[in-house]
Amino acid sequence: MRTPALFRPAVRPPARRALTVALSALLAVGTATVEAAPAHAAATRVRLGSSSDVSRASWNGPAFTMNGDGAIVPATMTKAIDAIRGGTGSIDVVVLAGSAPTSGSSTPECDTVMGLSGVNSCTTWTLTAASDGNNSQVNTDIRNAEFVYFAGGDQCRYAAWKGTALQASVQSVVAKGGGSGGGSAGTHINSDIVYDACNGGTDSPTALANPYDSTVTFTTGMFRWPNYQDTINDSHFVTRDRMGRTMAFVARAIKDGLTSGGKAWGVGVEQGGGSLFVDRNGLATLSGSDAYVVLGDHQPEQAVSGRPLTFSNYKIWHLTSGQTFDFGNRPTCGYYLRSVTNGVADANLYSGTPVTDCSGGGGGGGTGSTLAETEPNDSRSAANDASALTYPAALTGSMGATSDRDYFRTSLASGQTMTVNCTIPSAYDADVYFMDANGSTLTRSVNNGKGVAESLSYKRTASGSATYYLDLEAYSGSGSATYSCSVAKS
Repeated sequence: MRTPALFRPAVRPPARRALTVALSALLAVGTATVEAAPAHAAATRVRLGSSSDVSRASWNGPAFTMNGDGAIVPATMTKAIDAIRGGTGSIDVVVLAGSAPTSGSSTPECDTVMGLSGVNSCTTWTLTAASDGNNSQVNTDIRNAEFVYFAGGDQCRYAAWKGTALQASVQSVVAKGGGSGGGSAGTHINSDIVYDACNGGTDSPTALANPYDSTVTFTTGMFRWPNYQDTINDSHFVTRDRMGRTMAFVARAIKDGLTSGGKAWGVGVEQGGGSLFVDRNGLATLSGSDAYVVLGDHQPEQAVSGRPLTFSNYKIWHLTSGQTFDFGNRPTCGYYLRSVTNGVADANLYSGTPVTDCSGGGGGGGTGSTLAETEPNDSRSAANDASALTYPAALTGSMGATSDRDYFRTSLASGQTMTVNCTIPSAYDADVYFMDANGSTLTRSVNNGKGVAESLSYKRTASGSATYYLDLEAYSGSGSATYSCSVAKS
């Protein structure tokens, strides 16, 4: 567990303690390399796995993970690794921490990462001073990596790296097709607008009573990831009752002009394994504990210093494990409404009946048609016709043989996006491909493991409409157990 210290940029803990913790890890992990960086004695480095970085011309990301607490979530981390490497080869991971763990391993995040497939190395850097963001070895390791994970702790430490070389180094990882992510404080730093807690933490009653309380502070301009603009992340969401403070954050962001278009999106992820995996198209898939997206789309009725918040009709999406939210093409349905009046929030903030069910499209939930596969459908010419379904729709079938392929034909008009989320039974590993009329793959989902879900999203930008094919392929295993793919058009 990483416990946030009372660090602010001007305070540096002694280097000896950090190095002692790192050296202890060497006794337990024979393949680790531990060193104190020469330019900054407070910075320590522990590398697990290969001592040489992977070299490759291109990567298939970006990909992101947003976790409800500090730990790596294997399900979403595996998705990110596989998305970045395109199903082949391996990647290097860097973990950035602002403080050493208070107990147990000195590299808890890398310990988990090294147990996953497709990882060449994992390097933990503990950086206890803002100036460590300009450490040359730190930045070399980051730029040579394909994924950067911000550990839990204190997001104010991470915000202090704004303007250092580290900020640009992390941005370069995403730009080359790698990824970024984090847990708890590390989740906060990966949103467009960062609640930085640099004046101490706030809670829901405090923020609702005065959204301009001294504890409600933000950092902007740190990271703006593709498809994830105008967001404010929060963690430990339900357990610590943070819906109210996220509502205040959203209102502040709109009132202060921190977002574009007069809208702000709060993203809250619950602890205990909750994690959002966000792919290169902006499609977020939840694993584990619940998550919430909170939209404010108008100016607050009252948001001034020293007075309680009033804001009507926040639009709230409640996600459970396996569900998706498309940040690349944000839904206009599937939400429930809650308001805050004079600092008092409505009851039942964490549950509600959606005012719209998305049966006419719009990217949310709801029910439409269901199409069960009819064999033979193992080629484009024999594809089952899904073009006339009412969306959102469900496609079902099974991988009856290890060579089975199931094709479904559909269509998209100009500007339409198709989002596909497939639940795969534990009997087999199936991959999903989205193809044009000539059979060329436009996007795919190839997560490793039997029973591992697959999801993808594709937007038609050309004029007119066109035919497309959804292809499910057996990768390993087979059986009569049914897969189910939810398919939405928006």
